[in-house]
Amino acid sequence: MKAITDIGKQRRGEAKGEKTRQEILQAAVHIASAEGLEGLTIGRLADELHMSKSGLFGHFGSKEELQLAVVGKARDIFVREVADPAFKRERGIVRLLAMLDEWLAYVGRSVFRGGCFFMASAIEFDSRPGQVRDLIAELSRSWLDTIEGEARHAQVLGQLDTRLDAAQLAFELHALVQEANWSYNLFENKRAFEQARTGILERLRQGAAPGLLRLLGEKSAAKKRPAGKNNPKRKERT
Repeated sequence: MKAITDIGKQRRGEAKGEKTRQEILQAAVHIASAEGLEGLTIGRLADELHMSKSGLFGHFGSKEELQLAVVGKARDIFVREVADPAFKRERGIVRLLAMLDEWLAYVGRSVFRGGCFFMASAIEFDSRPGQVRDLIAELSRSWLDTIEGEARHAQVLGQLDTRLDAAQLAFELHALVQEANWSYNLFENKRAFEQARTGILERLRQGAAPGLLRLLGEKSAAKKRPAGKNNPKRKERT
């Protein structure tokens, strides 16, 4: 049986190893968002972190294992930055709008060096079979399904017309955010997020129940008002 002191040393060593692993993944996820998961190598990471290749190999046995871990890290960041804040809002149209707004805000404040990690990695791996593609597809599909599920809940609450095709609505709303990410990063279009928010409100207005039109109208008017003493811009989170 190990002595208590030996167990303590082992646990401290494990904690230090996990801290180093998370620091590696934090750097890796930013490199991958800008240069692609295929461009992410042990050598590239060693240069970025000023670590030895052998030290990095101790944490990730293969390139695929590293890529899968990076996708998992990106998922955790997305949940923290987008899903968690949105899920604090009341169910239905309010939460649906919050999900899309938080997603746009996360792209706009460049949480990842290269824009939305999952949009970039989906394009890179959409035609490459394997575990990495499967994980990216699973996570991307789960977010699209969550948008659709919230739209269906809004229908149950009487906020959206029940004749509305929730899957089609989710597809269009998802596409508007993707377009904003692409336009902002490729064209440096600083109006991309405003354009996406306008499109989202207009699309929801088309399927909104009569009692919800006023709320959407107020949100649209608030979006168009200039920032001032009584309407400050939202401070970006770091």
